[in-house]
Amino acid sequence: MDMASTQDRTLIRELAAQVAEIAAMPVQEEKRALWRRLNGLQPERPMVMADQVCWNEMNVDDELTLRCTDPECRGYEDELRRILYQWRHFPVDMVVEPFVRVPKAVHNTGFGITIQETQAVTDPTNAVVGHKYENQFSCADDLEKIRTPRVSHDAAETERRLAVAHELFDGLLEVRSEGVDPYLSLWDPIATWMGVENALYTLVDQPELMHGVVGRITAGYLAMLDQLEERGLLCGPQSLIHCTGAYTDELPAAGYDPAKPRTRDLWTFGLAQMFSTVSPAMFKEFEVDYASRICARFGLVYYGCCDPLDGKMDEVRLIPGVRKVSMSPWTDQKRGAAEIGGDYVFSRKPSPAFLAEDRFDAVRVRQDLEISRDVCARYGCPLELILKDISTVRYEPQRLWEWARIAMEVVSAG
Repeated sequence: MDMASTQDRTLIRELAAQVAEIAAMPVQEEKRALWRRLNGLQPERPMVMADQVCWNEMNVDDELTLRCTDPECRGYEDELRRILYQWRHFPVDMVVEPFVRVPKAVHNTGFGITIQETQAVTDPTNAVVGHKYENQFSCADDLEKIRTPRVSHDAAETERRLAVAHELFDGLLEVRSEGVDPYLSLWDPIATWMGVENALYTLVDQPELMHGVVGRITAGYLAMLDQLEERGLLCGPQSLIHCTGAYTDELPAAGYDPAKPRTRDLWTFGLAQMFSTVSPAMFKEFEVDYASRICARFGLVYYGCCDPLDGKMDEVRLIPGVRKVSMSPWTDQKRGAAEIGGDYVFSRKPSPAFLAEDRFDAVRVRQDLEISRDVCARYGCPLELILKDISTVRYEPQRLWEWARIAMEVVSAG
């Protein structure tokens, strides 16, 4: 797209004006301040977020129906409509920003491995599908398949994107040229290259092969970060880190140059979801020792995802810069809270299954959230409630709205 059609531009600007009006409300800065307090381990109250929503099931009254014709405009329209929809129906502690992030045209060659898989699809409108991955690593010779990522920047394409954004948003929302917010998981890629079961067996049967794989990925990520830093292609201050508010008084670091952000100016996140069943010793050997080399470069770290970490906090404590620790639906919350205390944010992930059952049970949802609130109060843990991985609400979006309402009551009553 070079110039938006009059119809598309008018529609985008109508939506942008609504977002700008919301972004200017004093409550946005109030929410940022609450996130800064939580991330500084001095919370005023627990915080709540909802992310990774099954948007294919959310549309009511055409609030999410796209009307633009140009694909680039439709991308912005989709983003703006989702912001407005969430603000109306399940805002919890979201912050509506007064700017639009326009991604720089950064190309990354990746590790050079093409995923080989078969997929299982139950709902064609849902992006969540099943995967069966083929194992591409059986011996040391296969390590040569892993290439060092190479980063390049198409400056002309970046300028073109910015020109379009300025035409659409000037006078309403600030246009920000946004670099890369890197995703640096070691084991999520390995899961797609080998399959989870194969990878777990390889940890036991061929540990040196697995050290070779994870070592090459670590080195590749570090080289990629060097390139992004040197070329000024990292992102600016983040609003979110792994679905939670990233606002903090501690970042960016001293000497920050907006034209050339460094890793130490940013949050990163780490996770080893397939390690749910491995021992703490194996977790340290194959994840912590490698991820620590990456995390050491960043200002702050969010650690964990679906992996239960209540029994592995001694190892998590070895990772530099950790500020938030995920407490997934599979954790013993009491043990996790006792291990975390006031040292980290207890990032509770309530089960999204509550929204997927035959009948939505508001009483059970409230009880579940109150357990998290009360156990964290008992052990002095800063708490956030992060509802994510919402694969389905049975095409009843009101379930999510109700969950959000209950969650805000629970954290306000604490």
